[in-house]
Amino acid sequence: MVSLVGSRKLKAQALLRLILTRSLALVLISVVVQTRAESVADVDSIVYAQDIKAAMYRHIDNVVGDDGRFNIVDDVTNEALILRFVQIHDPVRQIGDDVYFACTDFHVDGIKDKLYDVDFWLREEKGELIVFQTKIHKEPRNSLLYGWYKHPRYTFVNDAIEYLYSN
Repeated sequence: MVSLVGSRKLKAQALLRLILTRSLALVLISVVVQTRAESVADVDSIVYAQDIKAAMYRHIDNVVGDDGRFNIVDDVTNEALILRFVQIHDPVRQIGDDVYFACTDFHVDGIKDKLYDVDFWLREEKGELIVFQTKIHKEPRNSLLYGWYKHPRYTFVNDAIEYLYSN
């Protein structure tokens, strides 16, 4: 009888070890799977220059009218401007944890050499880069020697705007 009780006790211990071993294995597998999923999510959240440019082209397509005109109010002069898209400058960049930046050229409708440099700030919303701020960075000025050139209103110091002159 003693040997029967001892045998049952050994079987119970073996069963308990098996259950604990399998439970530990399941916990380890779930940790590995979760870690891999997080690392894949981190890779998916990397924003590349082409992502910023693609978002900018989408934005420009959405805000430019069927006639190709981009309407913006100059926040310094309060003038309503009618511009046409020329290009996105390289490089586009990340300027914060979740803020991205693109600089563009638009010319005055009908005057191709009269260029405005317009800056756009983007951030990710629901998995998509969205423009949340637009500012005129450089305005066209005319020089007898050089013709039209872009005169800066502000510069960037550590990715913050520093105004060069006041109104």
